Amino acid sequence: MSTSTRPSQNAPKYSLGKDWSLSATLAGFVAVVVSYAGPLLVVLEAARAAGLNSEQTASWVWAISVVSGITCVLCSWWFRQPVMVAWSIPGAALLITSLGNFSFSDAIGAYIVTAVLGLILGVTGWFGKILDAIPKPITAAVLAGVLLPFSIQVAPSVVENPAPAGALVIGYLLGKRFIPRYAVFVAMGLGVLVAWLTGAINAVSPDFGLTVPEFTMPTFSWAAIAGISIPLLIVTAAGQNAPGLAMMKTADFPPNDRALLGASGIASILFAPFGSHALNLAAVTAGIATSPEAHPEHRRRYVAGIACGAFYILFGAFASTIVTLFSAIPPGLISALAGVALLGALQGFMFDSMHQGDHQPAVIEAALITLVVTVSGIQPFGIVSAFWGILVGVAAFAILRRRPR
Repeated sequence: MSTSTRPSQNAPKYSLGKDWSLSATLAGFVAVVVSYAGPLLVVLEAARAAGLNSEQTASWVWAISVVSGITCVLCSWWFRQPVMVAWSIPGAALLITSLGNFSFSDAIGAYIVTAVLGLILGVTGWFGKILDAIPKPITAAVLAGVLLPFSIQVAPSVVENPAPAGALVIGYLLGKRFIPRYAVFVAMGLGVLVAWLTGAINAVSPDFGLTVPEFTMPTFSWAAIAGISIPLLIVTAAGQNAPGLAMMKTADFPPNDRALLGASGIASILFAPFGSHALNLAAVTAGIATSPEAHPEHRRRYVAGIACGAFYILFGAFASTIVTLFSAIPPGLISALAGVALLGALQGFMFDSMHQGDHQPAVIEAALITLVVTVSGIQPFGIVSAFWGILVGVAAFAILRRRPR
C-alpha cells in the first residue's frame, strides 16, 4: 500500500480550475460541518472538564482546525486524492477524564510524544502492511460499522425535532430525486430554513474577530506520557488512522500510508504547542468526500479534500465565532445532516462487506461479526470499537476459513 500515488508523467493532466466542481466543494463544506457538529463538542467538553480558560480553548479549536486544513489541502493536491485529515475524536473523548489530572504544559508535552511515536509507526509502513493482509469485506464491514451509528440517528432526530429534521430528510429525498449531486446541500438548506422559521435556532451574539492562538511551552513528565501519550496513541492509531486508511483503500483511492501518516505526524508535532492533541486520517468525513455525490468522476473528487481543507482554515480563523454559531443550531438537526450525508458511503460499504467476490464464504460471516462488534460501541481499555471489530473479525476469519489441502 505504500507505493507512491503521486501522478506520473503519463497520468492525465490535472488542473484545479478545470477539475473544480460545486458538488465537490459542497462535499468538502459538509464534511467540515459534520466535523464541527459532534467532534468539536467533544473537544469543548474536554476543555471544560480540564478547566481550561477561554483563550486556551479557542487556541485548541484554532489549532485542530488550521492544521487539519493545511494537511488536507497539501496532501489532496499532491496525491490528487480526497485526503481527509481531522482531529482524533476518541482521543478528545479520552482527554475528558485524563486532561485535568496534569498541567496543561505537561499535556502539551504528552501530545508531542504521541505525535512522534505515531510518526515513527507511520513511516515504517506498519499500518499499510496490516491493512493489505485484511480481506476487503472485513475492512468494509468495520467502515460500515463506523458510519452506521450516524445514519441510525436520523430517525430519532426526526422524532425529537420533527419540523427541522423532517424537512432536512424531505430535502434530501427531493434532492436525490431531481439533483442527486446536491442532495445533501438541499437537505441542509431546507432543514436550516425550517429551523429558523419555527424558532428552533437559538439566539446568539457572536464576536466576528479573528482567533489568536496561544503558544504553550511544552514540559514533559512520565506521568503525563503514561496517562495521556500511550492511550492517545492507541485510540488514534486503532480507532482513526486504521479506518481512515481502510476508507480510502475501499473507495479505490490507494493511499501512500507512510507519506500520509508521516505528514499528519509532523503536522501534529508542529501544532501541539497551540493545543492540537492528535491529528489523524478521517474515516467518517472521508466517506463524504470519496463518494460519487462529491463528483461522478472518480479522478476529480480530490477537489473535495482541497475544499474541506480550505473551509477548515477559514473556520479555524474564526474559531470562537464558529463555536458560538454552532451552539445556535439544534443538535438533532446536525445529527440528521450527518446521517443523510453518509448514506451513500454506507450503502457502498454494506455491499462490499456482504459481497463475497473471490474470497472464501467464511469471510462474509467474519465480516458480519466485524460489523456487529464495531456497531456495538464497546471500548475495553479505552480503545474504540473499530479496533475490536477488526481484531475480532480477523480472528473469526482465521478460525472459519478452510486451508488449501
